[in-house]
Amino acid sequence: MASPSFTEFLGTVFFLLAVLHTFNTHYFTKLAAKNTAHAGLWRLFAEVEAVFGLWALAYLALMGLVSGPDQALNYARSLDFTQPLFVFAIMIVASSKPILSLAAKAILGLAGAVPLPSGLGAAVAILTLGPLLGAYITQPAAMTVTALLLYLIYFKQPLGQTLKYAMLAVLFVNMSVGGVLSPFGPPAIMAAPAWGLNLWGMTATFGWKAALAIVCNSLIFGLVFHRRLRAVPVLIPPDLAESAPAWVSAAHLGFLVGLVLLAGQPTAFSVALLAFLGFSQAYKQHQGNLMLRNALMVAVFLGGLVVLGAPQHWWVSRVMAGLTRLALFWGAAGLTGLVDNTALVYLGTLAPSLSDAAKYALLAGAVTGGGLTVIANAPNPAGHTILKYGFPKSEIRPPRLFLAALIPTLVAAAAFLLLP
Repeated sequence: MASPSFTEFLGTVFFLLAVLHTFNTHYFTKLAAKNTAHAGLWRLFAEVEAVFGLWALAYLALMGLVSGPDQALNYARSLDFTQPLFVFAIMIVASSKPILSLAAKAILGLAGAVPLPSGLGAAVAILTLGPLLGAYITQPAAMTVTALLLYLIYFKQPLGQTLKYAMLAVLFVNMSVGGVLSPFGPPAIMAAPAWGLNLWGMTATFGWKAALAIVCNSLIFGLVFHRRLRAVPVLIPPDLAESAPAWVSAAHLGFLVGLVLLAGQPTAFSVALLAFLGFSQAYKQHQGNLMLRNALMVAVFLGGLVVLGAPQHWWVSRVMAGLTRLALFWGAAGLTGLVDNTALVYLGTLAPSLSDAAKYALLAGAVTGGGLTVIANAPNPAGHTILKYGFPKSEIRPPRLFLAALIPTLVAAAAFLLLP
């Protein structure tokens, strides 16, 4: 196998630096707290969502200095930024007050039918229905709605860090596993066309196991923390309890559905987003605060991941080559915590001779490990940027997230490995 080019090697170095930076942002938080002349810069470096964007920019700048500006520009033009742009658009629309109000009433209404105390039943329902909903409204939209509901009901409460990390971990793992409920979620969207998986094939091979894992993870979480959850009052926040006029809610749903249908057409969904922003401004009395800044930060994160993810093909391919089915499953689950499961599966689709068993192991392993880190699954940054405000100093510690995600990850692994 050919050795990596200089730019590929450089990309790997910058990728590793970005990963190390992601796991050590708390050092920059401490520097920013000293209120020195550079405190603003340290705050920027402490933003997890900004990390990959900053290192991607540095990588392109160094490439331009070493190989010339034309090569850096041509490399940037060769990349596909559709997913970051789509996540930016869908987060804004999904975070609008009418959408959140409808989602809150629907999910909490179903939770009320569960024969459990309200705080416990709502937690289980949200952690189950949110990821399942991702198969229909896309995972970024489902993550935005689900994370906002969890934040408003649970993360603003003094429930303890152990519970909050466990809830965050179950959300991330369930949302990642939900990516194989249909051929349209990350990373299935990369594998389905290349491997000939239609809706029925995805459901029969992966989907029902994923749904079972989601339900089991939610129930296990509820069982472990039932004493603290059952005492939490579940009330729709006052600003969401007040319904917008039916025609306004219908218009918002129309924009959301339109964005989902246009997901692969960046020009078209960008026009739809601009139309939505115009509509929101015209009827701002029915709107809340749109998540413009948060959506932009997540887009920067994912854009940086696109820039730095492409040069990793040379070593990821070597790691995957020659692995047994079981080794490939666990290798994919572990690597996805560093590479992003969509990028990992995409690299797998480039391999010319993967067997059906290897394809199953790669895709199942990639979604199984999607809750171990913030960068493991594309929708995770959207949940991170919302739920981090429920933690001290608005900081989610990567080691604690990793440890909290181990049990739900093993549950998902059992579903994919042990079920026929």
